[in-house]
Amino acid sequence: MDNSIKKIISEGLSNLSNAFKADKSNKEALGIDIGSSSIKVVQLKKKSGKALLETYGVLSLGPYGNLDIGAVTNLKAEDIARALIDVMKESNVTTKSAVISIPSLSSLIFTISLPNKIDDSQLSKIIPIEARKYIPVPISEVTLDWFVIPEAVSSYENSNDDANASPNSLLSKIEVLVVAIHNDILTQYQDVLKKTGLQSDSFEMEVFSSIRSSFTNEIAPVMIIDFGASKTKVSIVESGIVRIFHVVNRGSSDITRNISQSLSVTFEEAEKLKRAVGLDAGVDSRVEKVNRLAINYIFTDINSIVFAYEKKYNKNISKVFLSGGGSVMKGLLDSAKENFKVEVVYSNPFSKTETPAFLAPVLEVSGPEFAIAVGLALRQLS
Repeated sequence: MDNSIKKIISEGLSNLSNAFKADKSNKEALGIDIGSSSIKVVQLKKKSGKALLETYGVLSLGPYGNLDIGAVTNLKAEDIARALIDVMKESNVTTKSAVISIPSLSSLIFTISLPNKIDDSQLSKIIPIEARKYIPVPISEVTLDWFVIPEAVSSYENSNDDANASPNSLLSKIEVLVVAIHNDILTQYQDVLKKTGLQSDSFEMEVFSSIRSSFTNEIAPVMIIDFGASKTKVSIVESGIVRIFHVVNRGSSDITRNISQSLSVTFEEAEKLKRAVGLDAGVDSRVEKVNRLAINYIFTDINSIVFAYEKKYNKNISKVFLSGGGSVMKGLLDSAKENFKVEVVYSNPFSKTETPAFLAPVLEVSGPEFAIAVGLALRQLS
């Protein structure tokens, strides 16, 4: 892989323990979230120690791949660049300083345990060997990065696993959070930057951007559910550290397609019905049934992940954040509260920024869709 790409990924992902810190040298920053069905951009400006919202925008990628709006795409770099240029133009983006998110579907996040006696100098040799157990492709096809989970967190977790453990045994192992990203996606995004004339000193994985824009002072275990177009991504986070990352193979585009097939309507019409009806059987029971079947499938999968986490660590999830464009489905918030039996809220990333008062109601509704883009821009400013 090209050395410049290695430098970018290294600067973007090294020291993940500092996920809430950022490069403070920029006065303006552009967060770019390239999803499977749309591109979201957010431009922030630093003024008097605050992050001011200058502009934001979203553009569907479907038409750039000769598909319907809302459809899942797999575009080439030149098509992504063309769409990005268009959304920046429509949103009146002015800065060239950008950060692009790495899609979770092109990466892996996992934790490995290693003997505590291992020196830091040995990690670079040992971790790639251990990582092969978790990565389904040749190690040469991915870029690895990692950081050692602080002892305060890992020791506390180990104490829950064995209440009678001695102080020495609690420190017998270290836990390392490992990130693996496909080299192809890094090459593609580097190409997108060149074609758009943007400058970036780093990339960042979606989950870390969402943590930055959604969290305040959450220390107890919390969960972020990102309802994307192609997949639903689930992260259980404790003290800012990703403990569990899981992908549910069902997204909002799948729901639209099911409605289209069930009612024999176009994808475009099905998308409108999905948004209008949601989980409200009183509006249209046929559409509500399709929507609810999909949501129940997603929740059942997530419940198994939560159960496994709580059993392993003897801790309960204290709060759930909903993000992503699919999370704003009518009735989903109440359904999530009923399912998880804890506090459930929408991600409100724009609350981390200074915005005009008249925009507040609009930004609160659209916030979950922009959680990643806002988090990326905040990386450069906060």
